[in-house]
Amino acid sequence: MRKKIIIFTTLLVLTFAIFKLIKNVNLNPNFKIGQHLDSLNGVIVFYNGGVDNNSGRNVSSDHYNIGIKYQCVEFVKRYYYEHLNHKMPDAYGNAVDFFDNNVKDGELNKKRDLIQYSNGSASKPEPDDLIIFSGSIFNKYGHVAIISNVSADKIEIIQQNPGPFGKSRESIHLTYKENKWFVDNDRILGWLRKKI
Repeated sequence: MRKKIIIFTTLLVLTFAIFKLIKNVNLNPNFKIGQHLDSLNGVIVFYNGGVDNNSGRNVSSDHYNIGIKYQCVEFVKRYYYEHLNHKMPDAYGNAVDFFDNNVKDGELNKKRDLIQYSNGSASKPEPDDLIIFSGSIFNKYGHVAIISNVSADKIEIIQQNPGPFGKSRESIHLTYKENKWFVDNDRILGWLRKKI
């Protein structure tokens, strides 16, 4: 029995170590880390390789922390900084930290200086909104992207670091029921919008 426990524990540790290694390695030979993949309003989406790859910190000329190259957070903060001239008061945190569970729908998220909407809001998502995904068993940090287009029944997002084989653009179904808008993905926490 003890031998089986040791073998099982060894296999579990080995599997975890391989999983962590794979998340740091570029498995897609078609792209190089830092390669230009896409853009929205002149702000470039770069390829990151493994989702945990760290290519150093991106800091603006005025010393604003944009984020770790080429993570999802770095893209959305760079987009808001370059295209919308917006600096977040809390310049740090993982993607999942962008959504504050203590902020009510339609109220100000003070850490981001953005209006926060819950998934299931009276306010329909709009282009340029940030959309926040919760963490998962494989990614406790969550994910964040920019809404690039909205129609009657879907949104399109643009994202950086969706994984080595992920796409920079993705469409997600949008539903309106009982006077509320829902983005049909169980991991969507909500969206954030720059104040007018």
